[in-house]
Amino acid sequence: MAVLAIAVFMSSLDLFIVNLAFPSIGQEYAGEDLGSLSWVLNAYTIVFAAVLVPAGRWADRVGRRRALVAGLAVFTGGSLLCGLAPGVGWLVAARTVQAIGAGVMVPASLSLLLAVIPQEQRARALGSWSALGALGAALGPVIGGGLVEIGWRWVFWVNLPVGVVAILLALRLVPESRDEARGSRPDLLGAVFLALAVGLVAGALVEAADRGWASAGVLGLLLAAALCAGAVVARSFRHPAPVLEPGLFRSRMFSGAGAASVLYYAAFGAFLLNTVEFLTTVWRFTPLEAGLAIAPGPLMVLPFARLVAPRLIPLLGGVGRVAALGCGVGAVAQGLWLVLIHVEPAYVTHLLPAQLLGGAGVGLAIPSLLGAGSAGLPVANLGTGSGILNMARQVGTVLGVAALVAALAVPGPDPLTAFRNGIALTIAFLVAAGVVCVAVLTRRIRPAAAVAVTLPHPRPQETA
Repeated sequence: MAVLAIAVFMSSLDLFIVNLAFPSIGQEYAGEDLGSLSWVLNAYTIVFAAVLVPAGRWADRVGRRRALVAGLAVFTGGSLLCGLAPGVGWLVAARTVQAIGAGVMVPASLSLLLAVIPQEQRARALGSWSALGALGAALGPVIGGGLVEIGWRWVFWVNLPVGVVAILLALRLVPESRDEARGSRPDLLGAVFLALAVGLVAGALVEAADRGWASAGVLGLLLAAALCAGAVVARSFRHPAPVLEPGLFRSRMFSGAGAASVLYYAAFGAFLLNTVEFLTTVWRFTPLEAGLAIAPGPLMVLPFARLVAPRLIPLLGGVGRVAALGCGVGAVAQGLWLVLIHVEPAYVTHLLPAQLLGGAGVGLAIPSLLGAGSAGLPVANLGTGSGILNMARQVGTVLGVAALVAALAVPGPDPLTAFRNGIALTIAFLVAAGVVCVAVLTRRIRPAAAVAVTLPHPRPQETA
């Protein structure tokens, strides 16, 4: 369990650890604005999202432990390259390598957990796994703030010793697991179309702030994104091993959890970057001070995920209601921050209450969403299904960060206007996620056997 948690913690940490390194990276590579630097984050997230599902299917075929070790090795090598990058372009390319490794090791980690942990212990194990993932994402700015004081390249080099230790422990402690009924090769072209669709939407959101939504460039990006998305859907119905498995989406819980995760992680990504930018530009906190200011929120995640959320499930009548409660608590926390936000620093009375309340909401929502989505997965599709669920999280993060960059670029009469827009955007995402949870995730979870019946199985003559 600890070894598998290392994988998700590292991958989530690197989603946001670079946030507080943006100013230092921008100073070293003069002339780069927030929109350009955001691609250091978005390139990682987009490639991460595109790799997850094919990698999950590959892990089911070749062995989940083998995939976990391979992903850890690529991720660790990409971290080394990030620290050596001589420019932003090289850094984005190295982040892409990192993302490929993360995209391989995360679905392998989750599918190993689901395959190895006994059914009666799975809910608690899922809570720990997902909470550590959320903790890694939320602690990214905290750890990044401390490392930037040494040098921004250490934001990436810190992964090297952890990655090596994780590989050795995985080889020694983690049992192998695979789907013995191996099917066709995964749809790599469909994964490319998926990455293009997400990247084009993110690019349109960033460019819309400067060019306007009606500009030819933005409309062209959105049209290209729609065509790529259509290609993904078409291939998913025709390919024997599609990037998006239509059969899985026949489960109401699975598809609802995926949709809610996109919206929730859009809020999560927007919230973290908005808070970091506010602390460093308006309150003039150093990277270390900003990281420490964010720290109390993440500290609330693990106890609420491990202790509170499992007890609320029987009390509230289902995991979907706990997820909706987490979304509501997060929205209230952001509403409180919207009311209290002020130009003059007042951390204890203004930001800290919102941080503590928001961390509690994260601890309730994230493990509940993952539990709802993974509860009905058949054993043979653990890697594929977990890849789709994690892909939904990354897609949401990309869209949230891109939408926030667009919101921050809108001029206002005072320094707080842009950040208020960012808070309002975060609240809107959280409310939308809560609505999906209430509408879709409040029914009883369908058993894995029932879902497995609806899954299409490739005919023997079908090839990739």
